Amino acid sequence: MLQHVFQPVPLDLYEINPFRKISEDWMVISAGTEEKANSMTASWGGMGTLWNEDVVFIFVRESRYTKEFLDKTDGFSCTFFGKENRAMLKYFGSVSGRNEDKVANAKMHYDYIDGIPYINEADTVLICKKLAAVPIEKEHILLPGLLSVNYPKGDYHTMYVGGVIQLGAR
Repeated sequence: MLQHVFQPVPLDLYEINPFRKISEDWMVISAGTEEKANSMTASWGGMGTLWNEDVVFIFVRESRYTKEFLDKTDGFSCTFFGKENRAMLKYFGSVSGRNEDKVANAKMHYDYIDGIPYINEADTVLICKKLAAVPIEKEHILLPGLLSVNYPKGDYHTMYVGGVIQLGAR
């Protein structure tokens, strides 16, 4: 296991544009244990305050392997990378961890904070305790056009809300 080089950063001192960081730069969601973990690229989510907690919220489809790990554990991480890692982010989003060890094949490494996996080579990491898992169903989508564009196969997401317990940056 590599020694991580992240320095803890107080959340109130960290400035980030979540619209650009998540939707344009993308993030990697990781969940699991030190024995077995999985990661996936995501471009849907957000950051803010909910239930008096600093939170991130992520959306994961039922078909994604990472969802199995999210459902079995109490936490997850969101990691962010520089533009030089775009090919790795595309790879993480297109290959299933059911079939191969994506992290090893991408020459990346897991490290752990409080047992929660994250990709050590990232620029920024948010370690989160899972606060809620909310299935998104057809009747929850209020604008009909969103269904045909985002859910043509009916493969809806679960929204996970995570309280940020640690922020680290290089």
